[in-house]
Amino acid sequence: MKKIVLIAFILASTCVLSQENTSYQKPPEAILDLVDAPLAPSVLINDSGEQMVLRYRDYYKSIQELSETELRLAGLRINPKTNIGSRTNYWNNVKIKTLKGAEIKQVEGLPANARLANFSWSPDQTKMAATNTTSEGAEVWVIDLKEATAQKLTDATLNANMRDVISWFKDGGSLLVKMLPEDRKGLKNAALAVPEGPTISSNDGKKAQNRTYQDLLKNPTDEFNFEQLARSELYKVNMDGSKSKWMDANLFSSIDFSPDGEYVKIVTVKRPFSYLVPYYRFPSETSIYDKNGGLVSEILEVPLIEDLPKGFMAVRMGMRSISWRNDKPSSLIYAQALDGGDPANEVEFRDEVFEMDAPFNKAGKSILKTINRYSGIQWGTKNIAVAYDYWWNTRNTKTYLFNPSKNTQEPKILSDRNYQDVYSDPGDLVTELNAYGESVIALDKNNDAYLLGDGYTEDGQFPFVDKFNLKTQKTSRLYTSKIEGKKEGLIEYKPQKDQLLVRIESPNEYPNYYYKSLIKRKGKEQLTNFENPFKSIQDVHKEVITYKREDGLELTGTLYLPVGYNKENKEKKPMILWAYPREFKDKNSASQNTQNPNEFTYPYWGSPIYWVTQGYVVLDDASFPIIGEKDEQPNDTFREQLVSNAKAAIDAVDNLGYIDRKKVAVGGHSYGAFMVANLLSHSNLFAAGIARSGAYNRTLTPFGFQSEERNYWEAPEVYYTMSPFMHAEKMKTPLLLVHGEADNNSGTYPMQSERYFNALKGLGATVRLVMLPKESHGYRAKESILHLLWEQDEWLNKYVKQEGLPLDLKEKPIDKD
Repeated sequence: MKKIVLIAFILASTCVLSQENTSYQKPPEAILDLVDAPLAPSVLINDSGEQMVLRYRDYYKSIQELSETELRLAGLRINPKTNIGSRTNYWNNVKIKTLKGAEIKQVEGLPANARLANFSWSPDQTKMAATNTTSEGAEVWVIDLKEATAQKLTDATLNANMRDVISWFKDGGSLLVKMLPEDRKGLKNAALAVPEGPTISSNDGKKAQNRTYQDLLKNPTDEFNFEQLARSELYKVNMDGSKSKWMDANLFSSIDFSPDGEYVKIVTVKRPFSYLVPYYRFPSETSIYDKNGGLVSEILEVPLIEDLPKGFMAVRMGMRSISWRNDKPSSLIYAQALDGGDPANEVEFRDEVFEMDAPFNKAGKSILKTINRYSGIQWGTKNIAVAYDYWWNTRNTKTYLFNPSKNTQEPKILSDRNYQDVYSDPGDLVTELNAYGESVIALDKNNDAYLLGDGYTEDGQFPFVDKFNLKTQKTSRLYTSKIEGKKEGLIEYKPQKDQLLVRIESPNEYPNYYYKSLIKRKGKEQLTNFENPFKSIQDVHKEVITYKREDGLELTGTLYLPVGYNKENKEKKPMILWAYPREFKDKNSASQNTQNPNEFTYPYWGSPIYWVTQGYVVLDDASFPIIGEKDEQPNDTFREQLVSNAKAAIDAVDNLGYIDRKKVAVGGHSYGAFMVANLLSHSNLFAAGIARSGAYNRTLTPFGFQSEERNYWEAPEVYYTMSPFMHAEKMKTPLLLVHGEADNNSGTYPMQSERYFNALKGLGATVRLVMLPKESHGYRAKESILHLLWEQDEWLNKYVKQEGLPLDLKEKPIDKD
């Protein structure tokens, strides 16, 4: 094993990429037309249900936008000229629709060439604030929904590099805004800076097992630049544009007003910074101020978090998850670990939850203990609240009904379930806005609550609304969605108005919004009328197929037949199988069907659905469960389960008579790319593969990856067996590797694809590596997307449609070593 690893690393370090100078290309016209189809707007509806905000944007950025200056510091990606995230999604137009009428009003007064982001409702939801990014920086604009007008409030002096750029004062008459500090210093050029000494990292013997984060600080110049870019002054900005300084410059990472607006919880980042973790694990200080900016209490100081105990459920000691209690004017809620923050410690309760009242100068009062790790509370009344916990290792989650005013009263466990078991999901509590404008549990006059559920069952998906009696814990079904041939998503229910907001779609009908009545049973009221922009594929046959793998586990996938395909003739076509592996702790959850054949067919940038226009059968979102029951870990049999999943999928479609099984390609993105490389290395099932933005050498992510908690030194055989890089000599199938050269995802460094390509090339495999300039883990520029589609189409046509499975692999046994 050591020899193989050594040879692989030598290959990776000595081979040189064979480069091709290729300009951006475009895919066939039928695919290009789908990419260019105009998109419907996103929909926001205010709480009163009177007005709808329609936001429009271009789905893709341009390569020119992605080429703007970008600094990658402490987990952030920043445009240092405009002082906003360099990967921010922008909206370019806003319209208003009154729900009682059909008229859609264009918002007047919007900036020319608008680049809007950071939308924020006013407390009464009659206005929306947003940032607009110009060539010089970001500015604040406010949209009046009733008048359908927009006005500019500030110059382009915002600092939008971190969270909570805009916060509304509770009176709705002013905003708390992050601005560039007057004493900001010029940035240093890391490439030109003269070092004052070496960069040194050290450890005092503590274990610091951190994931492989990207975009981290690397040297003192990065530290300086991060501090300058993250520092802001806080200003109070009125609706007439007048402003006054509210707080001096600091590294504000979080700003949160109390429900009554009298206090503000502010978290600031402190030194020392780290070269191992992102900014949100730097030292921090949490303080409470009054609404005028006066300090009330410093409630928490958190040291640098580099050395948590091992495990996904590890947490730091001390106060954490600090939030406002939504149903009271100004009370803080926080949790503390009872197990030392170490999931390896066996205790009766993992966490304890406390409440701290203003003026926040006394220790909090205990209100609840949770068996698993605390994950949040939904507030109802002073005597009614619902809390949640979860434990990743067992996939368990519990829901508690408790009295926050009486901690001696035993909480009632409403549900105790595997959160991957979607069939047993009771649904989510319906909420409403209270007098403070905060979300709380919607309770009727009898203190009954309501639940909205996705409704996944063995027989299909049937979303539902339940009435839930908190005293008896019994439910009564108010509504079950059973619209033939359509999917109905339940968005929001208002019990007092008997008003259910739904979104209805079908494979060829674009999702549209409606109001329904459950008690009075009025006919549905249509709110939007968006048309299908993808008419060329609206008649494509689509179904969810169910099949079994060799161990009897039931699997599913969404099957698409090519445009114009005659099911009666059953002409055998090439197929694309697209999937993403998911880990489970039990077979029951792994076999459950969460796919709905009535979903709208939407070909997004990374979708394989485009190729139904090119004569391919597509099996999308094929089930690829990786199961490890009880003490067994899923990854102990990762490869075997991958191959079994793939063979079952191909067999299923082949048995239907639609495909030539010698002409099947497999594709995946991220962990799906990792899947592809493993399948091509250890089976003879495929004619070609497409692997985008993956990781292929797990020794480069030694402290865990995906759902693997064990580090390399605890499970070296797992890391070795699962790494396609270590088995590069087995690759005999054409593989297209694609990677964004600016990938920021943990573990999927661009060098993962570069070194894997070098190893494959050195060993004589048929492989192509496409590095997309400026692209991150997901691809954004239209030029990149079109070129990606062209690359994939060329690869599929050459190695699948025209050639198919190579002769020397047809009878090769599946690799089980």
